Amino acid sequence: MASRKPLVAGNWKLNGSLELLNEMAPELKAVAGEDVDVALFVPALLVASSAQQGVITGIQTVSEYESGAYTGEIQASLAKELGASFALVGHSERRHIFGESNEDVAAKFAMAQQQGLTPVLCVGETEQQREQNETESVISAQIDAVIEKLGVAALSQSVIAYEPVWAIGTGKTASPEQAQQVHQFIRAKIASLDSEIAQRLLILYGGSVNEQNSSDLFAQADIDGGLIGGASLKKDAFISICESAKG
Repeated sequence: MASRKPLVAGNWKLNGSLELLNEMAPELKAVAGEDVDVALFVPALLVASSAQQGVITGIQTVSEYESGAYTGEIQASLAKELGASFALVGHSERRHIFGESNEDVAAKFAMAQQQGLTPVLCVGETEQQREQNETESVISAQIDAVIEKLGVAALSQSVIAYEPVWAIGTGKTASPEQAQQVHQFIRAKIASLDSEIAQRLLILYGGSVNEQNSSDLFAQADIDGGLIGGASLKKDAFISICESAKG
């Protein structure tokens, strides 16, 4: 993992509660330290509560608009003001359920970064795309949309999360070798433009990570932690995953 400090982030999606947050926050702070950073991407209404408890906090999406008549959108600047440090952009559920294009995701990445949030750019292929050997071209297009809009330097203040769509919430997981192959491809792609940025960039793996498979995944050279879905709602499982990232 070179000198990159691993990050384990829980994505609660449209789940969780203030009660669960209050229960988990002290233990998550205790497990975090010099060897691993631990973050929670909580529902928007819990961002302030999470940050106030000293947990590294992320918002699950942001609007591409700074302000205005956009009822129900989530303002990046307000998320930052309430204590968020990170913003997920381009999660596959946003792409596939809500129809966000690569260009939409790049706009949200830009807004998050402009307002002082660290974007976590989610990339990944569907099962059909993998079967048709399109994994690298799909992921390239997802990353290129950001580079074309902002330049490769923007990636120096970001995180990338590789989440094969076929492994999210399905119980299927890319093998450590499959995941490493894609992470290595992502890092090499960015290194072709800027080797220093590529070397420092955190690339997380997400997709049915659990306490049984996390150690093997995190042991791979180019996997710098995880974006954890369902298991992040279970205190003991999530803490075990965080511990396994310490190496």
